[in-house]
Amino acid sequence: MTRTFPITVHWRQAGRVIQHHVPEGEYILRSFEQQGDPLPFSCRNGCCTACAVRVLEGTIDQSEALGLSRELRAKGYGLLCVARADGPLVVETQDEDEVYELQFGRHFGRGAVRPGLPLDDE
Repeated sequence: MTRTFPITVHWRQAGRVIQHHVPEGEYILRSFEQQGDPLPFSCRNGCCTACAVRVLEGTIDQSEALGLSRELRAKGYGLLCVARADGPLVVETQDEDEVYELQFGRHFGRGAVRPGLPLDDE
């Protein structure tokens, strides 16, 4: 018999709190969709930040989350499209732009790209 875990999502943008039991090893986003509660997403590949959450209680397995640095994962951020429950979990949705800025902001806004300049390691 497959174990299930209670997963609670505080969906800030919609002003809702949703809870479903998710089978161990299943993607949380997909399971919520199958149970009638689709959550925000874009790529389903763990590469963007549309489904970003902050873990309030519990932990998730998100080894496929390419769109989050180890630093952000350590701070409790996760991507529901590639997150699997490994126990009871409470998360809160985040604003996509906020997480995107945390993840990639330091790489942008550094001025115009100028052709012909050597790379730092050249």
